[in-house]
Amino acid sequence: MSDAGGPRRQARERALSLLYEAESKGSTPAAVLAALPVEPDAYAVDVVRGVGDHMAELDTWISDYAKDWTIDRMPALDRALLRMGVFELLHRPDVPTGAVISEAVELAQRFSTDESSRFVNGMLARIAETVRPASDAEPVDAEAVGADPAEDDQPPAGEVVEERLHQ
Repeated sequence: MSDAGGPRRQARERALSLLYEAESKGSTPAAVLAALPVEPDAYAVDVVRGVGDHMAELDTWISDYAKDWTIDRMPALDRALLRMGVFELLHRPDVPTGAVISEAVELAQRFSTDESSRFVNGMLARIAETVRPASDAEPVDAEAVGADPAEDDQPPAGEVVEERLHQ
């Protein structure tokens, strides 16, 4: 990935890869991290450890919001993306809601299917409406699906939210 995405975007991509590896190997995220010869970026480590430490909680949120889908039926990559997104929504208040959702959607578009990106977007938007009330941040449109943040004429949602929080 190019540097244009920034270090946090790269860290999310690395975290996704590690979470997917853990699931594929039937291992824990902590075990996958421990086996690495070089520790990844601190943010990637935080997300991977956080998802591992809060897996049951994250899966409960995902299961509660997944209409007509069990978590076991979801593709492993989508599960990993949702776990990362829900972890950030619940446990990383420093990360703007728009950034969490748009980054997860972008990763789904790059590594999964168009249907997956819409599914991830809808799930995270609905969960965000509950865990991050609109009064604290920019309102989240749960009906918006498949938007590519790179093609939007508006500034990225994360920047808008961040700007409003610091006023």
